[in-house]
Amino acid sequence: MNENIRSFLGAKILKIIDGIEGISEIRMRAEKPLILRCGARDIVTDFVPMAADIRETMERIGQYSFYAFEAELAMGYITLPGGHRVGVCGQVVTEGGEVRAWRCISGINIRVARNVLGCADGVLPLIRERDGLRHTMIISPPGCGKTTLLRDIVRQISDGGLTVGLADERSEIAGCFRGIAQNDVGIRTDVIDGCPKSVAMVMLLRGMSPNVIAADELGGEQDARAVDSVLNAGVKLLCTAHGRDVADVMANPSLSAMVGRGIFERFIVLDKPANIAGVWAKTSGGLSLLAKNL
Repeated sequence: MNENIRSFLGAKILKIIDGIEGISEIRMRAEKPLILRCGARDIVTDFVPMAADIRETMERIGQYSFYAFEAELAMGYITLPGGHRVGVCGQVVTEGGEVRAWRCISGINIRVARNVLGCADGVLPLIRERDGLRHTMIISPPGCGKTTLLRDIVRQISDGGLTVGLADERSEIAGCFRGIAQNDVGIRTDVIDGCPKSVAMVMLLRGMSPNVIAADELGGEQDARAVDSVLNAGVKLLCTAHGRDVADVMANPSLSAMVGRGIFERFIVLDKPANIAGVWAKTSGGLSLLAKNL
């Protein structure tokens, strides 16, 4: 287990996880068994954390940066050194429809950040053009690796010569800690972290002169307006969306107008963890399958 995560865990949990390889999530729920996710498999342990165990873990996490702890928790998570993510649930205090504080935290999900270097090798030749990148959308259900694939595409095109503006609204792609990317997103990538995508994309356009703008999980009217700004500036768009396939995305009201306009030249679909079901190209007659099961 990564040392950045170990330092925030109590002795009871460390004893349980020692020797277990491939842990991607550590889920603590008050008065329910501790569950470890390893790939597609769950390990339900005999340890049942109490509220005091969760409180101790959150106190350890909160020590490294009180400001980041308070600000990020209002969004339901906190990012640890190394880009690891801690999601929380419990009882919140709201004001004007917005979360102001947590009254009590009863559940924690620690997600282990991993760079899967090279996972985009198979798709890159299909989405590149001579001097740049084609407008590309990555589609998958939750948990199939679309963000991981997006990260590696960004890394490779950035190291390959393209300037990338990365709108990382939830700190999941670059995994910034105090503004510095903890994940490898390439040497020519500029990141705006923790900012709404629609705002960050326009800021990147105005200030960083990118060749490509990348964002996770586009959707909604504000994102659509920001996409128009990207297109009008002649910048290429790389993004992800939730869905099983292109037809599923088209059925989503917040995405159908964007996709229906024919903006995207390539669609990458993942159907299960780490499996690229296919890459489709936009043609005058619809979509053409370029490759499958990469």
